[in-house]
Amino acid sequence: MNLIFSPLIYLLLSWALFWKGWALWIAARKNEKIWFIVLLIVNTLGLLEIFYIFIYSQFLKRKESQ
Repeated sequence: MNLIFSPLIYLLLSWALFWKGWALWIAARKNEKIWFIVLLIVNTLGLLEIFYIFIYSQFLKRKESQ
């Protein structure tokens, strides 16, 4: 049973690490300290990070260009 879950755990960890790293990178470059701290602390398997990357940061881009 443990052998079945082992690859799944590595896959989930890789998934979460990828999204967390990307979101933290964007938040740091935009100097968004609150988002950086929240993304660093909250662990959502990438869901919060994906929201930040594709929705919140895109919303800010559109707002800044107006």
